[in-house]
Amino acid sequence: MSSDLNLFFALSASAVTIFLGILVFIHDRKSATNLIFFAHSIVGAIWSIVNYFSIVSTTDQIIWIRFVLFLAVPHVFLFLLFIQNFPSEKLVRPRQFYSSLVLMFAMMILVTTRYVFESVTIIDGNAVPIVGILIPVFSGTLVLFFVTSVVLVIRKFFQSKGLIKRQWFSIGGGLLVSYILLICLVFLRVIIFNNTFFVPYSPLFLLFIFIGAAYAILRHQLFNVKIIATEILIFILLLASFIQVIISESTLTLGLGIAVIIFILIAGTLLIRSVLKEVEQRQQLQVLTEKLAAANEQLKILDQARSEFITIASHQLRTPPATIKWYLASILDGDYGNMDATVKEQLRKTMSTNNSMISLIDDLLNVSRIERGKMEFIFQPTDLNEITQVTVDQLLPQSKMKKLELVYQKPAQALPVITADKEKLRQVINNLIDNAIKYTQKGKILVEVGQTKKDLFFKVTDSGRGVAPNQLAHIFEKFDRGKSPVRNSVGLGLGLYVAKVIIEYHKGKIWVESTGEGKGSTFNFTVPIKANLDNTVFDLTKTQKPA
Repeated sequence: MSSDLNLFFALSASAVTIFLGILVFIHDRKSATNLIFFAHSIVGAIWSIVNYFSIVSTTDQIIWIRFVLFLAVPHVFLFLLFIQNFPSEKLVRPRQFYSSLVLMFAMMILVTTRYVFESVTIIDGNAVPIVGILIPVFSGTLVLFFVTSVVLVIRKFFQSKGLIKRQWFSIGGGLLVSYILLICLVFLRVIIFNNTFFVPYSPLFLLFIFIGAAYAILRHQLFNVKIIATEILIFILLLASFIQVIISESTLTLGLGIAVIIFILIAGTLLIRSVLKEVEQRQQLQVLTEKLAAANEQLKILDQARSEFITIASHQLRTPPATIKWYLASILDGDYGNMDATVKEQLRKTMSTNNSMISLIDDLLNVSRIERGKMEFIFQPTDLNEITQVTVDQLLPQSKMKKLELVYQKPAQALPVITADKEKLRQVINNLIDNAIKYTQKGKILVEVGQTKKDLFFKVTDSGRGVAPNQLAHIFEKFDRGKSPVRNSVGLGLGLYVAKVIIEYHKGKIWVESTGEGKGSTFNFTVPIKANLDNTVFDLTKTQKPA
């Protein structure tokens, strides 16, 4: 076999080995298993080059042969340590690890003496080593470590499951193929038959170990297209550089080729490392996205449970004040006889407070229906003037307690009857007038209804604290009560939010006007005279924008 072909085998095997070692190392630099493999690959790469010189060298051949065995020792020991540690990221059994290193160094020193190989003889033009008296000890130790490696791989293979089992199969397959080829075609043929024909192929035989182990470590990333493309590109550049080194005819060309190889190794390592980092970040982002989706689903379930709880609780809470309202109305109407004017006044206050509580509970019920995505509307012929008058009459005692003038300016002409959910529209009117009373300390509250070409309008104007310009866009949001809500005011900031939803599903508009804080405000809504509305349960999850 030609010298150039021997060099090609050696350099190619060395390049692949170093390349795999670097890939594993940059995959996880803190992993003890990966560090052991990296050291193993460096030893393997150097061994491939030394093996080449042991073949082609014409002087000091015994030194090169001993150097080959010198590196063969850590190769066998490091691979055994790799098997013992895989796939742990931390060092397994540190004491045993360091004891093995001591034995390894002792064996390495031994092969440098004449007790393993005494000298070299030339047979058919090939240098054949003459064995020493301790070759059985040396060979037996290496065979023992080889058998131990095989037994460990087989045992761990049958003890593992799933991905780990397939990883051990990859390691075991590479181990068996490499060692069977090395022992049967190289070591035994040299020792027993003095035949060195397959020695040049040793670096190629050794590749199976590194390929199998690297595949096991990097298995889940080897199928990423971006990583594959990057690795193939770097490897092709390395291979081309090695070929250039082989065919170089001058020292300068050889030096430049080696420099290019070193540059490609460094640049390739950095490139692959950046690609791996990008892939890992994408994988982490995918995991976070899946976790976020799961968390959102859980939040939806919890939110649904909360809304259902609010609905049930609100229904239960509404019954007592509704009963109290019925009894108070009967007492104030004189159904139970005449009473003192002072007592009657106190009962009116109680009636007003009770009505506020009922309004608050109604708001909670409506909000829970909105959040669950279903809200029932019962549309029927409705007189806006009538329900406004009834609402004003109900809230009149409340305004009198605060010494406010509540005035309802009736329309000059009869308003057309519209199609609307009478009870929900009454709730909107009640919330708007009630808010005007709450946030007005003195002065007048004017309620108006009227008609335009296509709509009926409602407006309530107060002389209260008004709305700041930067709050106008947020006044109808859930739980919004402005920057400085009135102290001790009953409410959760839900009334205007509920009003907005109800008016929008009547195909109307609602808004507020104010020139600033302390200058009063006007709340308006319009509903179409002809809206073509039918009784239905609206699916708010499909049409409602987030609040």
